[in-house]
Amino acid sequence: MTTPSEPGPGRLDPSLSAIMSERRQLINLAYRLLGSLADAEDVVQETYARWYAMSRQQQDAIESPGGWLTTVASRICLDLLGSARARRERYVGEWIPEPLPDRTEWISGRPGGTVVDPAERVTLDESINMAFLVVLESMTPAERVAFILHDVFCHSFAEVAEIVGRTPAACRQLASSARRRIRTSQAPATPAARQAGIVRDFKQAWQAKDIAALISLLDPDATAIADGGGLVSAVLHPIVGSEHIARYAVEIAGLATDLMILERMVNGQPGLIAQQDGVTVMVMAFDVAGDRIKHIWAVRNPDKLRPWTVGPQH
Repeated sequence: MTTPSEPGPGRLDPSLSAIMSERRQLINLAYRLLGSLADAEDVVQETYARWYAMSRQQQDAIESPGGWLTTVASRICLDLLGSARARRERYVGEWIPEPLPDRTEWISGRPGGTVVDPAERVTLDESINMAFLVVLESMTPAERVAFILHDVFCHSFAEVAEIVGRTPAACRQLASSARRRIRTSQAPATPAARQAGIVRDFKQAWQAKDIAALISLLDPDATAIADGGGLVSAVLHPIVGSEHIARYAVEIAGLATDLMILERMVNGQPGLIAQQDGVTVMVMAFDVAGDRIKHIWAVRNPDKLRPWTVGPQH
């Protein structure tokens, strides 16, 4: 990235490394606010552009550059979330948050974070699983921003209020409302090893085209949602019910005989990816409740699979 306010030739801006070190944290934040790594990267680029558009004197007057960057990035995200509904209405089919492979997820603690009640905290790990991100999509922009900033990134409600443009008390209410949405939507967590086993069983039953085995792994009221973005073929509406999902999965297996199905971590949880000629063409995330799969999200939109096609999968 170019830095218009850099000192003369051969000299490095001593504040540059400190400013750029915030990038990872800003990507973490923006991805959770927007559900899209591509949009998060755009937000962070715009945030830095605004920083370097200031004079050196203006930059030096900012007491906490990291805080300034976070505030600006959050406000840009808030504006984007406000216009997201209209964009989603134009989106072809179902919209699913952009899935992250492990190697693109950078988790770093926030130094000097406010100490809050552990019951009101969500870890960075939890806040990227697909079920969590899908619930975030149902929130208002202000709810989402207040909740993520406070419950995930440990900002005080006074700090959140400055970003959202509401009182600290109102932001507390927003986060509380968001928290209720999360609690009512999430089933008790299934241990990761058990999740992995169920996803592996699903993969094997799918490859064997065993409808009965697939049905036994799915909750009777399970839903499967595909996101092709209008760029590739995908079912435009959710498929509901274990038998319908199982039969559709077997139908796909019969049509796409050259697909290689691989077990991968998707947004921090066991998932599957499908590759064709070495290119990732689908990423599947699962929500497992007890011993049954409750939700399947299949992302086929190639724009959302970009992080999966850069470099080899391991």
